[in-house]
Amino acid sequence: MTMTRKTISFVVPSYNVEDYLARCIDSLLDLPQTDDVEIVIVDDGSHDDTAAIADSYVERFPEVVRAIHQENAGHGGACNAGIAAAQGQYLKIVDADDWVDPAAYITYIAFLRSQASAQEPVDLLISNYTYENVAKNHSHTIRYTNVFESHKRLTWDDVKNFHIDQYLLMHTLTYRTEVLRQSGLKLPEHTFYVDFIFSFQPLPWVKTLTYLNIDFYRYFIGREGQSVQKDIMIKRVDQLIRVNDVMTHAMPSKEDVSAGLYRYMLHYLASEYIVTSVFLTLSNDTERWAQKEELWQRLKEYNEDIYNDMRSQEFLTRAVTIRGKLGRGLIKASYAVTNGAVGFNS
Repeated sequence: MTMTRKTISFVVPSYNVEDYLARCIDSLLDLPQTDDVEIVIVDDGSHDDTAAIADSYVERFPEVVRAIHQENAGHGGACNAGIAAAQGQYLKIVDADDWVDPAAYITYIAFLRSQASAQEPVDLLISNYTYENVAKNHSHTIRYTNVFESHKRLTWDDVKNFHIDQYLLMHTLTYRTEVLRQSGLKLPEHTFYVDFIFSFQPLPWVKTLTYLNIDFYRYFIGREGQSVQKDIMIKRVDQLIRVNDVMTHAMPSKEDVSAGLYRYMLHYLASEYIVTSVFLTLSNDTERWAQKEELWQRLKEYNEDIYNDMRSQEFLTRAVTIRGKLGRGLIKASYAVTNGAVGFNS
């Protein structure tokens, strides 16, 4: 039997998601034709029925669904395993408690299929995502029409300025698989918030991109214990610091990338520093406050040009680097006014 070349690999990191996994996989199977689609479920040492559900899909759809069972390595470790195993020309991470929109999926797959046969396929596809708070019956869609012209082949120098609270997340991105591998991406294991790294480190290897103004990804929020809740982010702020350091060392110099890419990556790195600084401040712990000062000092010592560029480009970076009681007061007031909406969603 001849296997059809896979256009897209959906990597589904899965840990104790027995209540959600079927919805996710069913949405990825919801196409008239799926022979060029690959779904790689990575069971990351689950203790519930996640593994059995994954295996049931492999049994029912053996030409489309594959399952990897591994000892728990965290979200980053599960993504790494899926990226290594993927056979598709393109790759997208879909968390197991999320799903994709059926109407947008048709447009999405049609574009990728057109690229699969193109002489020079684009390196990155960007689409919209929607926060789905099922408990509150509320949704909110994040779009990028102010930044990209839709359905065009672009370079980073065609990209317009992002809003202060706007950047590309894992939910928006579909990389050409070879680009990910060329970038040497290796996400830290047993670490939360690695989606920041996934959305940042490979970008210097992306030379061409296309934005589709479609509301493709459905991001489920409101689940108890979710890593973006305020109290949990304060508790896990050490992991934000770890991610911060990885991104800092992945930041290219101004001379090594196009002006448009440097501007965007500087904006994204600033957003991560702001997020980390805010939750260090909100901890109301004097040791954490000292860590915030150390965070910025390390950046200055590592690369003073990036430090200065970041502070000159972003107003909020100047605010969060104000020392002492005044700086902490400004951060707490800003967070209260925005209700955590400026740059804190991941």
